[in-house]
Amino acid sequence: MKALVGAAVILFILLQYQLWFKAGGIPDLIKLKKQVASLQDENAGLHDQNAALEAEVQDLKQGHAAIEERARNELGLVKEDELFYQIVDKPS
Repeated sequence: MKALVGAAVILFILLQYQLWFKAGGIPDLIKLKKQVASLQDENAGLHDQNAALEAEVQDLKQGHAAIEERARNELGLVKEDELFYQIVDKPS
């Protein structure tokens, strides 16, 4: 009977060792949970960025004001019969 209890204790110790110190144990589980949390935060940021881009695409598809704004800001275009004034600061 003592041998059976001793074998059970040794088996329990071996299983605990594997659980706490071997690959796939508790430390790996903690690392994986941290990685999942980090990736979820990154995905949330990317989701917000995608939503903003989707809104911009819908605005460009539906309205001419957004297209005109982009043409003015990014390409420097002006309408006919408009005067363009550029103010340049003096170099210091």
